[in-house]
Amino acid sequence: MSKNLVLKTKRKLGSKSARQASWGSASLPNASGAFRRLKRIFPQVSIGWLACVPLTALIVGLWSVAASAQVEEITAESVQATLDNIWILIAAILVIFMNAGFAMLETGFCRQKNAVNVLAKNLIVFALATLAFWAIGFSLTFGAGGGFAGGGGWFLTSQDPATYGLDESTLTIPVFFLFQAAFAGTAATIVSGAVAERIKFVDFLIFSLLLTGIAYPISAHWTWGGGMLSEIGFLGGTGFSDFAGSTVVHSVGGWAALMGAAILGPRIGKYQNGQLSALPGHNMSIATLGCLILWIGWFGFNPGSELAASDAVPYIAVTTNLAAAAGGIAATITSWIASGKPDLSMIINGILAGLVAITAGCAGVTYLGAIIIGLIGGILVVFAVYFFDSIRIDDPVGAVSVHLVNGIWGTLAVGLFDQEAGLFFGGGANQLIAQILGVLTYGLWTVVLSSIFWYALKSIFGLRVTEEEELMGLDIGEHGMEAYSGFLKEAGGVSGASVTTPTGSTGAASNY
Repeated sequence: MSKNLVLKTKRKLGSKSARQASWGSASLPNASGAFRRLKRIFPQVSIGWLACVPLTALIVGLWSVAASAQVEEITAESVQATLDNIWILIAAILVIFMNAGFAMLETGFCRQKNAVNVLAKNLIVFALATLAFWAIGFSLTFGAGGGFAGGGGWFLTSQDPATYGLDESTLTIPVFFLFQAAFAGTAATIVSGAVAERIKFVDFLIFSLLLTGIAYPISAHWTWGGGMLSEIGFLGGTGFSDFAGSTVVHSVGGWAALMGAAILGPRIGKYQNGQLSALPGHNMSIATLGCLILWIGWFGFNPGSELAASDAVPYIAVTTNLAAAAGGIAATITSWIASGKPDLSMIINGILAGLVAITAGCAGVTYLGAIIIGLIGGILVVFAVYFFDSIRIDDPVGAVSVHLVNGIWGTLAVGLFDQEAGLFFGGGANQLIAQILGVLTYGLWTVVLSSIFWYALKSIFGLRVTEEEELMGLDIGEHGMEAYSGFLKEAGGVSGASVTTPTGSTGAASNY
């Protein structure tokens, strides 16, 4: 019996082994059988190529998993940064294009014999501003430093975003620099119009370098670079607020323009026998085109100052547009009442006044607040033109009235109309006091420094062209060429010098 038991046990074990082998064959593919079946399906394909099929499937599967992970990473970490940089790049281009607007506006508001000179100044000033800001201005503004000025990363050499205060920003250094360089160029362009038709070309070039490389960057650091006005201790840490530059850009340019116009003196024939004489601009068509270009460019200037592609961008664009529209309407009505006729030059500068005024508070005021700010700006610019003419400050394009006067007004308006900190919205007086201190500080700094620059240039080079050159026109005297060669020239050296303004008019149109 024991022998039979052993045989039975062996038969059972053998059967079990056979079943396991059978199961193994069923659960693990028979490679040779699979290849034979594939060979019958694809008789012309070699076994080597058929062996690549599973390997290819494996690679494709692994690649799909990796690609899915990469898409998730881009969506989570990079899309917003990419959008921010693309938007600020577009905004920078819009601001740079404003140079075309300034060129058209100032050329149209000046006389034909000075057109080349005005165009040349507006074109070269951005090139100068770019290089000056690249070399030292950008570091003075945004580099790490004390309350007075920044430093480090000169000539845009640092690759560390923290060097320029970008450690918590999504913006790259090149995009941020380009946007800020466009702002620096704007400050210098403001000066161009106020000193037009009598300043030496070389003096203007040197002053532009000094303004964009030293004066503007240091003062911009006080607010935008974490400097001494970003927090004011005795006001409980309330800082001076200027979102896009009513004071930091426009008032600084306006103060420098005021001192330049005052030190230069008026154009020949502007004020005769105690009367204001008209020196009409030669082309109001291109002046109007310049205004429209500037209006469009401001949608880069203000919304771009958000420095991100956020929900606030369209809101800022709307407040900017409302203020511009209100400024143009207010200036039209005001000049109409004052002079008896709607003055196109006042309409143009009213729009620009509204744009300058809203620049400081565009992100924080209500739509109604933006309209009120623009309306007041449009009224102010008309009376400012009258005032500066009355004290014999000859400003051919009204730059001081637009940029200085309304830069100050727009800055103060933040302390009144800001929805969080404004006096009219229950924010108390701290913000308004901070705004007043900021305006005074920027004014004192720019007046003193720009006066030093102007007087130094006057003593070294002689600031003003000769009387003969001025009467002949700076196009010939400074550049040896004409803007409209072959066209009819002005009758006389001082076109319009003997023409007085109409009753009730200050000759605003003649200034432009």
